[in-house]
Amino acid sequence: MTSWWRHRSIRVRLTLWYAAALSAVLALYAGGVFAFLRHSLSADLDGGLRDDREVAEQMLERTPAGGVGWRAEPDDDDDEAIAGRWLEVRSPDGTLLYARPSGIPADVRVRRLSGPYTVDGLPVVIQVARSEEPLHRELRELLIIMAAGLPLAVAIAAMGGYFLARRALAPVSRMAERARTITAERLGERLPVENPGDELGQLGAVFNDAFARLERSFEQLRRFTADASHELRTPLTAMRSVGEVGLREHRDAAAYREIIGSMLEETDQLGRLVEGLLTLSRADGGNVLLKREGVDLAELARDVAGHLGVLAEEKRQSFAVEASGPVPAWVDRVVIRQALINLVDNAIKYTPPGGSVRISVRDGGPGPTIEVTDSGSGIPPEHRDRVFDRFYRIDKARSRDLGGAGLGLAIARWAVEAHGGRIDLESVEGR
Repeated sequence: MTSWWRHRSIRVRLTLWYAAALSAVLALYAGGVFAFLRHSLSADLDGGLRDDREVAEQMLERTPAGGVGWRAEPDDDDDEAIAGRWLEVRSPDGTLLYARPSGIPADVRVRRLSGPYTVDGLPVVIQVARSEEPLHRELRELLIIMAAGLPLAVAIAAMGGYFLARRALAPVSRMAERARTITAERLGERLPVENPGDELGQLGAVFNDAFARLERSFEQLRRFTADASHELRTPLTAMRSVGEVGLREHRDAAAYREIIGSMLEETDQLGRLVEGLLTLSRADGGNVLLKREGVDLAELARDVAGHLGVLAEEKRQSFAVEASGPVPAWVDRVVIRQALINLVDNAIKYTPPGGSVRISVRDGGPGPTIEVTDSGSGIPPEHRDRVFDRFYRIDKARSRDLGGAGLGLAIARWAVEAHGGRIDLESVEGR
């Protein structure tokens, strides 16, 4: 039964639930009506018996022979008036003294009411009875009507419920049909949302948001694949070209050393690119386990400055670290150091000779903060949202000349966010 139920459509299940709920409600209502009618008819019957007893007490009298009789002569329609009603008057020892119109029949279901009474000084027991057949007949008619009407009402309601469920769930069918047509090549299409305010509209909006994220992810994957292929091809092409040139003619040892040195530079660049790709790949797969420890960020900034200071000296740049005191943090020293190296290296590369680069470390607000400030020319507004994307360069030719692969800032963003932090860019173009 459970397996059968699970394999039914939502329309069928909603219809069956609706029919079952309606049947239960109608059954309770019918039971209530039946109980109320039976109680009402029973109360009317009991009231009629009390009226009959009161009438009998008023109309009974002693006869000259010492018996009990009726004060008035019966009318012509008296038999019809008392049909289904009986009266018996007995002595205290059970002797029948009077019956109207006859004794209470034994083959008819009746309801009785009896009690002692005195008729002109004669002690008697008055017993009145009425037939219960009218009561049972009305209850049977009600049961027949309910037995015929309730299933019909449930069937009509179930058909109406199925129609309404089918109409209400029609948007789901249309969304399913559209979803079947959406492939990796057609991620720009969206599911139809007829009413964004209802539950199905909200579901469609959620799916459309998911398709939009998938579209962006596929686009980023395509762009990443194309950029990675291009970046890997560039140093390989350069090494091949240098090698081919070196083999065209015989050269002296110094020329060969220069050629080999050029090839090694390209190999180093290729190694850095592959290492960056591996780092981001492990980060995307969640395979990088942070080894947190207590680190003084001010001391870490001075260490990075000592490591990269020679690059700033080559370009006659002023390089300073500003920290009022120790700034403790619970981080992975290696990961944060690499992120800071990438940021500072980027600042040195794109700051003109004679400029300045500054690292500021402070502890305050929501947590410790590291700022890398330079006097470069700034970043145009249209590029600011993408500078942390992989392989993204503002000036591709200039970036390659400076030895950049477009992964340093992406790695820096991952390192900061992996520690629960945030990395932001503030830039004024032309400054």
